[in-house]
Amino acid sequence: MEFTTRPEIRGTFGVVTSTHWIASAVGFGILEKGGNAFDASVAAGLVLQVVEPHLNGPAGEVPAILYEASKGRPEVLCAQGVAPAAATIENLQEQGLSLIPGSGLLATVVPGAFDGWMLMLEDYGTMSLRDVFEPAIFYAREGHPVLPRVSHTIGDLANFFKDEWPSSAAVWMPQGSVPEPNSSFKNPGLASTYERIVQEAENKSEDRKGQISAAREIWKSGFVADSICDYLCDASVMDVSEKKHKALLSRSDLADWSATIEDTVSFEYHGWTVHKTQPWGQGPVMLQALSILKKIDLSKMDPNGEEFIHTVIEAMKLAFADRETYYGDPAFCEVPLEQLLSDAYAAQRCQLIGENASLEQRPGRIIGFEHLADAYIDRAERDFGAARGVSAGEPTMAHLTEKRGDTVHLDVIDKWGNMVSATPSGGWLQSSPVIPGLGFPLNSRAQMFWLEENMPNSLAPGKRPRTTLTPSFAEKDGTRLVFGTPGGDQQDQWQLIWFLRFVHHGLNLQEGMDSPLFHTTHFQSSFYPRETRVGEIVVEPEVGEAVIEGLRARGHKVVVAESWSVGRLTAAMRTPSGALQAAATPRLMQAYAVGR
Repeated sequence: MEFTTRPEIRGTFGVVTSTHWIASAVGFGILEKGGNAFDASVAAGLVLQVVEPHLNGPAGEVPAILYEASKGRPEVLCAQGVAPAAATIENLQEQGLSLIPGSGLLATVVPGAFDGWMLMLEDYGTMSLRDVFEPAIFYAREGHPVLPRVSHTIGDLANFFKDEWPSSAAVWMPQGSVPEPNSSFKNPGLASTYERIVQEAENKSEDRKGQISAAREIWKSGFVADSICDYLCDASVMDVSEKKHKALLSRSDLADWSATIEDTVSFEYHGWTVHKTQPWGQGPVMLQALSILKKIDLSKMDPNGEEFIHTVIEAMKLAFADRETYYGDPAFCEVPLEQLLSDAYAAQRCQLIGENASLEQRPGRIIGFEHLADAYIDRAERDFGAARGVSAGEPTMAHLTEKRGDTVHLDVIDKWGNMVSATPSGGWLQSSPVIPGLGFPLNSRAQMFWLEENMPNSLAPGKRPRTTLTPSFAEKDGTRLVFGTPGGDQQDQWQLIWFLRFVHHGLNLQEGMDSPLFHTTHFQSSFYPRETRVGEIVVEPEVGEAVIEGLRARGHKVVVAESWSVGRLTAAMRTPSGALQAAATPRLMQAYAVGR
């Protein structure tokens, strides 16, 4: 490319890139104060809850890939809460449900984000609880410029909040009216909650780790848990099913769960080792797509051309069909990842990519798992007759449909070579009512479970929902790369496209951010009401009219998006010399990379 929308950030001290400029600045400020990448990530993550409340919150979830330089290997932080003990398929079917609603209290799993951030700080960070909380407390108490999209989201739901979720109206419409775009917005309830956690933790211990451990307990069994459980005891609220439901979450569910550290899943691609989460997230689907594409010479294709887009789309259709067929919490089901990522399997799948668009759901058939492939094809073709109330919360293209939640992302590298890629989500302002006195709502992640027995992602007590949250880490010859994006089912599609252009076409981090993006909605959505749009692809118009018409001639059902409207990627890289690079998408005009 001859130019980019902004410079690629370069330096040696540290870089922070995230989906909001304030969070990026806060994270870099922590590095300036001597904190490491983990300290900076926690501080930035807490601020993202304040400045992007329509995209994530304290009671959401956060998967992250952590690279501690002294260990020399990446690890996964799993802060994905599990289904409550009372969350059984029978229980929900008795309430007349075929799908778990996409909003409201019934869809709540154990909140995971807070404990995940605290685990990162306790075991990997160096700074005090107060040091990392102070920026979030400041912006919640003193105010920040409310994003136009936050204002629009609140505006779309204003009457619903007033009529059905009055505790949300009190927080998001504090003067009884929708906050104007770019006006100063405050959340004193959240500021008080975080200040009280810090103060109580400091009263319990003088030790840094002791304070963080105390904060985790305060959340799980102290005043935060009390406020949540006291509210849920009597609350029955309207959700997207157009009926009122109570929560299944209990005090013991909160007290018994903790975030964990586990191994990544990795795949070798053209010299790069790409690391993702286990299949309780969709992460391995990107690895499957890379496996299918591995033997195709993408370097000879125009990275914005018809052949490249068609080939990558068809590979993604195949990989995502397998995601829907086989992925689930590996603690509860057997996921045949070894076969799914094998060369022999990839060769079979690659042969299915033809000159024209496939209009079929084509999961692979693995011996012993054939029934799962048949079940997915049946589900993808089914009309669930799902009601679509005003509070629908499908987090896929939130910037195009303001009522829907979404996700945030951050990448951080410090001068010591520590690295973080995190994709916080859930607990959106539109997901469920604000817990009175706390200043934040619960999550709606249970909507991703199926209410059918014997599926990898069937609802079960204590089980993690198979989410779409998918941070990335890649390494080659001492060069290490962290990257990711919000976007629900599109996350691994946009990341795949960006990574392929980086590997095969030599685009630098920012050039890749600025290139036109595309994705497919051919497979079944992960979110209520679980739609399937056979053959549909969404393409930014910057690829050109000739490419769009060529794709249509191949049988793709092309939806042309608004210019610069698809994807919210960020990325950061460290070379063996210690040189750092970082970039952030110009789309939506809020993501920024900071560094020196």
